Amino acid sequence: MEVKGMQTVVIVGAGPRGTSVMERLLAQHAQDSAAQPLHIHLIDPFPPGAGHVWRTEQSRLYLMNTQSFFPTLVPDQGVAVPPLAGCSFNEWRMAQQTDPWEQLSDDDRSELATLQSTNFPSRPLYGRYLSWCFEQFQHVMPDGVSLTIHATEAKRVAREHEKGGFVVELLDGPKLHADQVVLALGHVESKLSPVQRELRVQARAAGLTYLPPAVPNDVDWEQIPAGEPVLVRGMGLNFFDVLGQLTEGRGGAFERTGNEAGEALRYVPSGREPVIVGASRRGTPYRAKAEVERYYPESVVLRFLGEDAVAAIRAMGATAGFRHDIWPLLHRDTLWAYYTTLARTRPEVVSEQFLPELDAVLHSGFNGDGALWEQRLKELLAAHVPPAHLLELQGLARPLSKHVPRPGETHRFATREELDSAVLAYLTQDAAGSARGEDDPTKMAIGALNAGRAIIKSLVADKGITPDSWMGELRGWFEGFVEGLASGPPALRVEQLAAMVRAGVVHFAGPDPRFRIEQGVFTVSSPWVADEPWVARYLVEALAPANDVQRSESLLLQNLFADGLARPSVMLASDGQTVVTSGLDVSAPPYRTLDGAGVPVAGLYVLGLQLSSVQWGTAIAAEAAAKYRSGYRTVCDADAIAAAILG
Repeated sequence: MEVKGMQTVVIVGAGPRGTSVMERLLAQHAQDSAAQPLHIHLIDPFPPGAGHVWRTEQSRLYLMNTQSFFPTLVPDQGVAVPPLAGCSFNEWRMAQQTDPWEQLSDDDRSELATLQSTNFPSRPLYGRYLSWCFEQFQHVMPDGVSLTIHATEAKRVAREHEKGGFVVELLDGPKLHADQVVLALGHVESKLSPVQRELRVQARAAGLTYLPPAVPNDVDWEQIPAGEPVLVRGMGLNFFDVLGQLTEGRGGAFERTGNEAGEALRYVPSGREPVIVGASRRGTPYRAKAEVERYYPESVVLRFLGEDAVAAIRAMGATAGFRHDIWPLLHRDTLWAYYTTLARTRPEVVSEQFLPELDAVLHSGFNGDGALWEQRLKELLAAHVPPAHLLELQGLARPLSKHVPRPGETHRFATREELDSAVLAYLTQDAAGSARGEDDPTKMAIGALNAGRAIIKSLVADKGITPDSWMGELRGWFEGFVEGLASGPPALRVEQLAAMVRAGVVHFAGPDPRFRIEQGVFTVSSPWVADEPWVARYLVEALAPANDVQRSESLLLQNLFADGLARPSVMLASDGQTVVTSGLDVSAPPYRTLDGAGVPVAGLYVLGLQLSSVQWGTAIAAEAAAKYRSGYRTVCDADAIAAAILG
């Protein structure tokens, strides 16, 4: 559809990011009575709104990792032009109880009947919300705006030298003219790492089944037979998706025991489960989220690493080093969150004068005497806090490290059963801590780390951290550390896992696992466990495809690189070596790709996962009523792209 004087925009990717850009285009176009006609082409093989990850037909065992009150597709702050339609997920959830959408399935209605604001919705229900939003946007299309949906993929975006703008080639043949193009690609297929490729080749040669990283809903889980061992590498969020499909998804059930949190469930096997062996570097799954009323606990206040502290760093015209400038502040906030909660909930453990003295110590050490304040802190804690109640941050991330080898032995666990018992104790304790919510000191310390992460996200996006610190410190150690603590599953999932361990359905391999193919089978062993390795004919990589543009299987990205319209971002390390990052090289917001010569490509914009070179945590949804700027960064980015397109 081409009309003289009409502006044409192609959005590649119709999931939440692409739909957000469309919503911003509609809202801003409606505000300008003199705006020229606009036609939007939306390209995605999956239905608009839900896209690939949030498909509405997937299993309801797949849960979101945020509660109902969290996500929104439409902005509620940070933009000048309000949305024409749509609302947050929680507002939609409540509206469906009195005025249900006719396209809700029976399963949707059943879930909505009991879903509360603090519950974790299923992914297909969130997909239904996204589909509803998209429909609402279509209903309020301003005069002069039209839309074409292409249920296919884009394979190339090339400059159109005669007319200006771009030619977008679709996988099924047609070519589209575009004045501007927005890349909102989301999760795309990725090449395996060298280690993964070698393992897959060896597995095929041995007749073994190797399941590489994938979106869980794309996997045929029936290929793993009942009763046989299956090794699952990775115990992050995808681990719980795998567990659900191989247990509850096969007819297993959970019963209430009447016991306290941590031992509240009993798993009743169906007999169709495999023998599941989980393995990860930590040796334990991610910690469960605390059961709280808000995303950031109300009792957690960032007194040191607040927005004002970041503003002060930026006002000095400086870029911060994470370990030197940021971590000392967040460390203090984490200590304060932990010990104030401990003092409030266990007053018999610490004396009344402890908190004032702790406050004084935390406010010292900002004039180059960092070692002195840490020594004062150590002395204060030794005098006032029993050893069993001390906060050991590194121990939180490696909970099995407290187990020490017996005299004369090099292994920390003599048998598999001993290891399983240790992990079960950790799971039980973690689930109980989640149930205590704001009354659990450990969970509040983690809450402070999570709140600090929100502040750091803004600092990263504002280019306030040095490249070397970004690569070596933030991405190098802190990202993995905080992910395992603050990005865990709903508490229900850890409660269920503990029940599966007690039922003998799930076992563990131990920290620092070593995977091999030996004598025609997969093996996994751990230097922490003296027992025989686990062996299996099935291995699952419980990981999402790598978010790395260099390793992407996307034909579109490969052609953009080949045609010189995009390139990966490269950073300079402190030793002078160049490091290719996982994301695209882009301009300042609104993010445009940089061509092979480093020049911004006018009219070619990027939003979402491929911005990982300039943003941190690009996968999480926009937050409704966000407390920190990073919570609504995505919708602000979409708003800026729309303004640039229509400006």
